[in-house]
Amino acid sequence: MGMSLFIAGQWISGAGPELQSTDPATGEIVWAGKSASPADVSEAYKAARGAFLGWARTPLAERVEILRKYASVLDEMADELPTTISREVGKVLWETRTELGAMKGKVELSIKSYEDRTGNTVSDTAFGRSELVHRPHGVMAVMGPFNFPGHLPNGHIVPALLAGNTIVFKPSEFAPATGELLVKAMEKAGLPAGVLNLVQGARDTGAALLDGDLDGVLFTGSAATGTFIHKKFGGRPEVMLALEMGGNNPLIGWEFADVEAAADIAAQSAYLTSGQRCSCARRLIVPDGAEGEALVQAVLARAEGVKIGKWDEDGVFMGSLVNDRAADGALVFQQKLEEAGGKPLKKLEKLPIGDAFVSTGIIDMTDAANPPDEELFGPFLQVYRAKSFEDALRIANNTQYGLAGGLISDNAALWNEAHISMRAGILNFNRPTAGASSALPFGGPGISGNHRPSAWYAADYCAWPQASQIADAPERMSAQGFPK
Repeated sequence: MGMSLFIAGQWISGAGPELQSTDPATGEIVWAGKSASPADVSEAYKAARGAFLGWARTPLAERVEILRKYASVLDEMADELPTTISREVGKVLWETRTELGAMKGKVELSIKSYEDRTGNTVSDTAFGRSELVHRPHGVMAVMGPFNFPGHLPNGHIVPALLAGNTIVFKPSEFAPATGELLVKAMEKAGLPAGVLNLVQGARDTGAALLDGDLDGVLFTGSAATGTFIHKKFGGRPEVMLALEMGGNNPLIGWEFADVEAAADIAAQSAYLTSGQRCSCARRLIVPDGAEGEALVQAVLARAEGVKIGKWDEDGVFMGSLVNDRAADGALVFQQKLEEAGGKPLKKLEKLPIGDAFVSTGIIDMTDAANPPDEELFGPFLQVYRAKSFEDALRIANNTQYGLAGGLISDNAALWNEAHISMRAGILNFNRPTAGASSALPFGGPGISGNHRPSAWYAADYCAWPQASQIADAPERMSAQGFPK
C-alpha cells in the first residue's frame, strides 16, 4: 500500500478501509491504497481552508501561469494518463487519448470563459466610477465520475482554481489512479500546498466529504446521488451546488433521404463509450411505417457489426463497461423493460471476453405500458414508433430529464419546431447526441441538473459577483427632506 491521499501538499496514507481499482478487461489490480477516514477528510478541509485566502489573493496572472504549466505537464503524460484511464474503466485507448486532449484544452477555454462570463469591468459615473469584480466562493468539494475520470473532474477543478477557490477532490472509487495522476500534474505545475487536496474512497468517504467545511459542491454523476446532495443542502443557500445528473435522452429520425447516414448518427449516439456517456441517446423515435423501419433495421445492422474488445485492441469501437456489476445491471434493466412490454430486437448479452463485457442491445418500447424513465449507463437503445412528428415530440419530452437530444432530418422546418419544443440543454441537428463542445454550456433542465451548466458556463458557479460604487473621497450629500 502506497501513499494514497494528498493533503496540505503532502502524500500520506489514508486511515480508512483498503481500496483498489481493477482493469475490467483483465481483472488486474491497477491501484491499491487506503481510503480517507473522516478524520483525513477533515484534515483535507483544514488544509484547503488555510490555503484559501493566499490563493484567492494570488494575482490572476499567476493562477493562469500555473494552470498553463499544468496543461504542459499533461502533455508529458500523453501515454501514461490515457493508458491509466483505459485500464481503470475499460474505455478504448483511442478514446482516452481524446480525453487527455479535452483536459488540456479545458485550460485555455476556462481562461477565455472566465474573462467572458466573469472578469472585471469599470464604468465612469457622475460621482466617480462603478466596478464589477468576481470573488471565489471558498472551499469547493469536487466529486468525479468514472466515465470520464480525468476530463469531468478537470472541468470543475480548472475553472474553480482559476477563480481562486481551493478544493477537496474525491475521484470515483473506480478510478483512483486517474485522480491521483491529475493531482500529481497539478503538484508538478507548482500549485501551492493546500490548494488542491485529494481524498480517495467510496460511499463513506463521499459522505464525509459532504459533511465537511465546504462552500460548494461540484458534482457530476447519477440523478439519485445528485438529488441526495440537493436535498442534503436544502435550506443552506450559502452552499453553491453545481449538479450534472445525466439524462434519458431522445433522438428523433424523421424525413431523411440517406438512411445509412441517419443510422450512423443514431448508432454512434447510442453506443459511443459503450453507452457510458450521460449524453448518449437512450430512446430512438421514428415514424411508424417504412421510413422508420428502414432506420431501425440499419441501426440493428450497425449494432450487430460493432467491434467490441479490450481497450488496447486495434480497431475496437466499444470496450467493456466499468465493471461486472454494471454489466449485470444492464441485464436487469433490459429485463425490466421486457416486463413492461418491450419487444427485444437485439438482446444485450454478456460476452465471453470477460465479465464486464456486454453486447449492444435494442428493444422496441412502442407498445410498452409505463416504461421506466431511467438512465441506463450501457449500450442499450429503446425504439419508439410515432404516428406524427407532434407525437414524436411528445414522446421525446416524456421524461423527467432534459440533458441531451437530437433530430436527424433533411427538413429544416422540423428542426425549427424541434429546436423550440424539445426540452434538452444539448440539442443537436444531424449530429450525434453524444457530441458536445467545451466552448458551449453543458447541462439541462429537469432532473438533469440544478440549472448550473458546466463547460463554458463553469465560471458562473466558481465565482460570485461583487458590484461597487466608488468615489475617490467622501462628498456632502443632499436630498429632499435630508438635514443640511
